[in-house]
Amino acid sequence: MVDKDRILAKLDQLEGYLRELRQILPESFAGYQKVEKKRACERLLQIAIEAVIDICHMFLRELRLGLPSEEDDVFEKLSQAGVISSQMVATLKRMKGLRNILVHEYGRVDDRIVYDQAHKGIQDFMRFKEEILAALARF
Repeated sequence: MVDKDRILAKLDQLEGYLRELRQILPESFAGYQKVEKKRACERLLQIAIEAVIDICHMFLRELRLGLPSEEDDVFEKLSQAGVISSQMVATLKRMKGLRNILVHEYGRVDDRIVYDQAHKGIQDFMRFKEEILAALARF
Protein backbone atom coordinates (compact mmCIF):
# COMPACT_ATOMS: atom_id res chain seq x y z
CA MET A 1 0.00 0.00 0.00
CA VAL A 2 1.31 3.43 -0.94
CA ASP A 3 1.32 6.17 1.70
CA LYS A 4 -0.50 8.72 -0.43
CA ASP A 5 -0.33 11.46 2.19
CA ARG A 6 3.48 11.37 2.33
CA ILE A 7 3.77 11.43 -1.44
CA LEU A 8 1.21 14.23 -1.76
CA ALA A 9 3.10 16.23 0.88
CA LYS A 10 6.33 15.80 -1.10
CA LEU A 11 4.50 16.83 -4.29
CA ASP A 12 3.35 19.97 -2.47
CA GLN A 13 6.97 20.70 -1.54
CA LEU A 14 7.96 20.24 -5.17
CA GLU A 15 5.25 22.63 -6.30
CA GLY A 16 6.47 25.20 -3.78
CA TYR A 17 10.03 24.98 -5.10
CA LEU A 18 8.80 25.38 -8.67
CA ARG A 19 6.64 28.35 -7.71
CA GLU A 20 9.66 30.03 -6.12
CA LEU A 21 11.75 29.26 -9.19
CA ARG A 22 9.16 30.82 -11.48
CA GLN A 23 9.11 33.93 -9.28
CA ILE A 24 12.86 34.57 -9.31
CA LEU A 25 13.88 33.26 -12.72
CA PRO A 26 14.78 36.18 -15.00
CA GLU A 27 13.39 36.27 -18.52
CA SER A 28 16.82 36.95 -20.01
CA PHE A 29 20.05 35.03 -19.74
CA ALA A 30 21.81 38.32 -18.98
CA GLY A 31 19.60 38.78 -15.91
CA TYR A 32 20.38 35.22 -14.88
CA GLN A 33 24.10 36.02 -14.82
CA LYS A 34 23.76 37.94 -11.55
CA VAL A 35 25.36 35.72 -8.94
CA GLU A 36 22.41 35.84 -6.54
CA LYS A 37 19.91 34.85 -9.24
CA LYS A 38 22.14 32.13 -10.60
CA ARG A 39 22.80 30.51 -7.22
CA ALA A 40 19.17 30.77 -6.14
CA CYS A 41 17.98 29.14 -9.37
CA GLU A 42 20.60 26.39 -9.09
CA ARG A 43 19.55 25.64 -5.52
CA LEU A 44 15.85 25.57 -6.32
CA LEU A 45 16.45 23.24 -9.26
CA GLN A 46 18.58 21.02 -7.06
CA ILE A 47 16.00 20.66 -4.30
CA ALA A 48 13.17 20.25 -6.80
CA ILE A 49 15.05 17.36 -8.41
CA GLU A 50 15.78 15.90 -4.99
CA ALA A 51 12.05 16.01 -4.20
CA VAL A 52 11.39 14.07 -7.41
CA ILE A 53 14.01 11.48 -6.48
CA ASP A 54 12.55 11.21 -2.96
CA ILE A 55 9.10 10.52 -4.42
CA CYS A 56 10.56 7.81 -6.64
CA HIS A 57 12.23 6.18 -3.65
CA MET A 58 8.98 6.32 -1.67
CA PHE A 59 7.17 4.42 -4.41
CA LEU A 60 10.01 1.93 -4.74
CA ARG A 61 10.01 1.23 -1.03
CA GLU A 62 6.26 1.13 -0.51
CA LEU A 63 5.60 -1.07 -3.52
CA ARG A 64 8.45 -3.35 -2.43
CA LEU A 65 10.09 -3.31 -5.83
CA GLY A 66 13.48 -4.34 -4.47
CA LEU A 67 16.75 -2.57 -3.99
CA PRO A 68 18.19 -0.87 -7.04
CA SER A 69 21.69 -1.91 -8.02
CA GLU A 70 22.34 1.62 -9.27
CA GLU A 71 20.61 4.94 -8.73
CA ASP A 72 19.05 4.94 -12.20
CA ASP A 73 17.55 1.50 -11.54
CA VAL A 74 14.98 3.22 -9.32
CA PHE A 75 13.45 4.84 -12.39
CA GLU A 76 13.59 1.63 -14.43
CA LYS A 77 11.86 -0.35 -11.67
CA LEU A 78 9.12 2.25 -11.40
CA SER A 79 8.57 2.13 -15.14
CA GLN A 80 8.38 -1.66 -15.11
CA ALA A 81 5.81 -1.46 -12.30
CA GLY A 82 3.70 1.01 -14.29
CA VAL A 83 4.27 3.95 -11.97
CA ILE A 84 5.97 6.15 -14.58
CA SER A 85 6.33 6.00 -18.37
CA SER A 86 9.46 4.96 -20.19
CA GLN A 87 9.73 8.53 -21.52
CA MET A 88 9.74 9.79 -17.93
CA VAL A 89 12.64 7.44 -17.14
CA ALA A 90 14.82 9.29 -19.64
CA THR A 91 13.69 12.65 -18.28
CA LEU A 92 14.45 11.63 -14.69
CA LYS A 93 17.90 10.38 -15.65
CA ARG A 94 18.67 13.77 -17.21
CA MET A 95 17.33 15.55 -14.12
CA LYS A 96 19.45 13.43 -11.83
CA GLY A 97 22.51 14.12 -13.97
CA LEU A 98 21.94 17.86 -13.68
CA ARG A 99 21.44 17.53 -9.94
CA ASN A 100 24.71 15.64 -9.61
CA ILE A 101 26.58 18.34 -11.50
CA LEU A 102 24.99 21.05 -9.36
CA VAL A 103 25.87 19.25 -6.13
CA HIS A 104 29.21 17.60 -6.83
CA GLU A 105 30.95 19.28 -9.74
CA TYR A 106 30.59 23.02 -9.39
CA GLY A 107 33.37 23.71 -11.88
CA ARG A 108 31.43 21.96 -14.63
CA VAL A 109 28.18 23.88 -14.22
CA ASP A 110 27.18 25.33 -17.57
CA ASP A 111 25.09 28.41 -16.81
CA ARG A 112 23.27 28.23 -20.14
CA ILE A 113 22.16 24.64 -19.52
CA VAL A 114 20.93 25.46 -16.03
CA TYR A 115 19.11 28.56 -17.29
CA ASP A 116 17.48 26.61 -20.13
CA GLN A 117 16.54 23.78 -17.81
CA ALA A 118 15.02 26.23 -15.35
CA HIS A 119 12.84 27.67 -18.13
CA LYS A 120 11.99 24.62 -20.22
CA GLY A 121 12.42 21.94 -17.59
CA ILE A 122 9.51 23.11 -15.46
CA GLN A 123 7.25 21.25 -17.90
CA ASP A 124 9.18 18.05 -17.12
CA PHE A 125 8.41 18.51 -13.45
CA MET A 126 4.74 19.05 -14.26
CA ARG A 127 4.60 15.88 -16.38
CA PHE A 128 6.25 13.98 -13.53
CA LYS A 129 3.63 15.29 -11.12
CA GLU A 130 0.83 14.24 -13.49
CA GLU A 131 2.24 10.72 -13.81
CA ILE A 132 2.63 10.39 -10.05
CA LEU A 133 -0.91 11.60 -9.38
CA ALA A 134 -2.20 9.09 -11.94
CA ALA A 135 -0.16 6.34 -10.26
CA LEU A 136 -1.53 7.28 -6.85
CA ALA A 137 -5.04 6.79 -8.22
CA ARG A 138 -4.09 3.28 -9.38
CA PHE A 139 -2.19 2.04 -6.32
